[in-house]
Amino acid sequence: MKQLGRIAAFLGLLASAWLVWRDNPAAVLASMRVAGAGLLLAGLVHLLAMMANAKDWQTLIRGSHRPSLAGMLHLVWIRESVNSMLPVARIGGEIVSFRLMRSRGLRASTAAASLVADMQLTLISQMLFTLFGVGFLLTHAASNTLRLAGDLTWGVVALTPILVLFALVQRARPFERLTHFLNRTTGGKLASLVGQSAKIDQGIMVIWRRRAVVLRYLFLWQPLQCFATALEIWLALLFMHARISLTGAVVFESLIQAVSSAAFFVPGGLGVQEGGFVLIGGALGFDPPTCLALAGARRIRDLLIFIPGLIAWQFAESSAKAHDHGGATLAPETLQPGGGAGEA
Repeated sequence: MKQLGRIAAFLGLLASAWLVWRDNPAAVLASMRVAGAGLLLAGLVHLLAMMANAKDWQTLIRGSHRPSLAGMLHLVWIRESVNSMLPVARIGGEIVSFRLMRSRGLRASTAAASLVADMQLTLISQMLFTLFGVGFLLTHAASNTLRLAGDLTWGVVALTPILVLFALVQRARPFERLTHFLNRTTGGKLASLVGQSAKIDQGIMVIWRRRAVVLRYLFLWQPLQCFATALEIWLALLFMHARISLTGAVVFESLIQAVSSAAFFVPGGLGVQEGGFVLIGGALGFDPPTCLALAGARRIRDLLIFIPGLIAWQFAESSAKAHDHGGATLAPETLQPGGGAGEA
């Protein structure tokens, strides 16, 4: 799986280079030169989105060992950096986060339940934002926009039953049932995990029963996160002298998020994200060089925030190892789908 991630990253890099070469690379670079240091400012705005993400995730955790907002921001920074920059199929960041939360004194069941609920609620909110973006395209429809909106609508329709099932599956105690099954097939060798799995299922159900917390997550913190990320697009285009309304920027971001989520198997969405910028930007009236320059601005943001995030992860792992008395450190090569997550 690790090799597949590297191959996907290489092919995505080739696709990105081909898109830039096909659509007038001089014009792409000219747009980025015009923006200059403004692209750095636009990239740093992502810190606001990370803060909103840290707050909504923090609200899912209860207990005396709940990390502070600064601690949650640190976890979000590392989680996004691992998921965005490494070939880990968008789950390596969750494994690393679990490890770091455990090192800070959080119970395994509490940490795992918060991570699962956070993923569930994020997927639901992304679907809502995608629906908003599709609705905007339909009400501002040109012929090519209608085709794109129609394709996106069918994609959302296909995903809706999966997301509903994902949101409701916790009532079936999936972790407990799975470990019971594995325990039976291994002759009782996993008996110690059954109790932990039951606690994880119970923790997820407790989170979903806190309706005020769930509603604030979906309709306050997630919209703030989407708006802050859309502000990056708005600022980058402003510095490129290609204006867009804030509403248009939110639509742009909501649809780009959908494309990036669909391309989870490609590290950083290389190639897929650039193609998404061209397709969605074209539907909103921007020419391909501007769209690719905007995609380049997104890559500058990744390098500006996520490369330091990977370095911060290594420091955090070293600190966790010092307090763990023999616990294994998660290194990049161990982050594979299906890899262990400690006590979860």
